[in-house]
Amino acid sequence: MKIYTKTGDKGLTSLYTGERVEKNCLRVQVYGAIDEADSALGLARAFVEVAPVRKKIFALQKLLPKLMADFASLNREPIITFDDVKTLEAEMDALESSLPPLKEFLIPGKTKGGAFLDLARTITRRAERLACELDKSEEVHESDKIFLNRLSDYCFLLMRKEDSQN
Repeated sequence: MKIYTKTGDKGLTSLYTGERVEKNCLRVQVYGAIDEADSALGLARAFVEVAPVRKKIFALQKLLPKLMADFASLNREPIITFDDVKTLEAEMDALESSLPPLKEFLIPGKTKGGAFLDLARTITRRAERLACELDKSEEVHESDKIFLNRLSDYCFLLMRKEDSQN
């Protein structure tokens, strides 16, 4: 099987559920931005020096294809559930409690891994903005919106953890 299919040559792509849509539609932009965030997380994982942070990034990366599938699907129950949101929130609470209180704005770039985590955070914020825009005209699962919101905060906490250990 070849890597190219030629089915997208006219500006259309298939959703996970089979519908054909324009490549620049909001739904494709949302899961495309999540895909970008995943790539930034991959860069972060390659450069972080704190082993538990690397492990947390990898676990998060395993969830992102499910989130992308939710946005690439129509008329299906979400794969990302409120249980996933609660699990992420618990992870965030534990991580935040291990960090000193913030007393100033952080400037990304103290470490390479931390800088890539901050890049993932900003890309995730863009995905969230696009998801909010999509929600004005199409159904977006509440669990996906909340998970996406928490995801950027989690990237920030991971950046703080990485930077605090170096």
